[in-house]
Amino acid sequence: MPTITHGELIEVSPHVRRITATNASRMTGPGTNSYVVGKEELALIDPGPAEDAHMQAIIDLCGDKLKWVLVTHTHRDHSPGAIHIAKATGAELIGNVIDNDGFQDETFTNARALVQDDVIKTDEFTIRALLSPGHVSNHICYLVEEDKLLMTGDHVMGGSTVVIIPPAGNMKHYIESLENMLDYDIQYFAPGHGDLIEKPHDEIRYLINHRLKREAKVASGLKQTGPATVKQLVPVVYDDVDPALHGMAALSLHAHLIKLEMEKKVQLQGNIWQFI
Repeated sequence: MPTITHGELIEVSPHVRRITATNASRMTGPGTNSYVVGKEELALIDPGPAEDAHMQAIIDLCGDKLKWVLVTHTHRDHSPGAIHIAKATGAELIGNVIDNDGFQDETFTNARALVQDDVIKTDEFTIRALLSPGHVSNHICYLVEEDKLLMTGDHVMGGSTVVIIPPAGNMKHYIESLENMLDYDIQYFAPGHGDLIEKPHDEIRYLINHRLKREAKVASGLKQTGPATVKQLVPVVYDDVDPALHGMAALSLHAHLIKLEMEKKVQLQGNIWQFI
């Protein structure tokens, strides 16, 4: 199993190599993974932040062989390097764009949009787009079919669960996207942060179960408190999480409540959530 080494090119499968940016943090883990697919005609998935050394390493590696720059989504740790690398290499930008909710990279524009099961195919590899809204509505995972390797961006991350940030993030869509992945032949996840994940279908089932358990805790917490704000619910629902993380937890809690609202189980009046 390859390990994370910043700035070094690591082979993770027969057709895929990884280089990791040095933007390590609590939210990005060891840093953002950029993946290079192919040896002759190249595709880059998630160029990462506009970090000079990281972008230059990618440009030096790929040169004019780089044909496509794809992003899983337009959060600022995944896509800002795209425009610079595309300009330097002449590669085509590919990915879906949404309105900025305060978290999006506004430099990612004029890209070719994708729909479910769109394919980029060369003599070496096939990349299939799996639309995966949830973490954010424009999220796409990319399956290198020959290697049965799915690059998951922030849909599935190594070592932690994903924050769902409304309104662009949607918990109901996130769980549905995970369920949809069970239909594909995948042997490994290559996440946007962290190392390869084996037994991906087991990981999917774990994540779905984890989210539904947390949702049940949201429901029981709301019964315990009675009508409450998100802020009042966080310490009840996330009593097993470091209080320093409660600010981010509040975002996913809100997403759970919106899912329950979509299912007509709870309602919002002002900023107060309550059972119907």
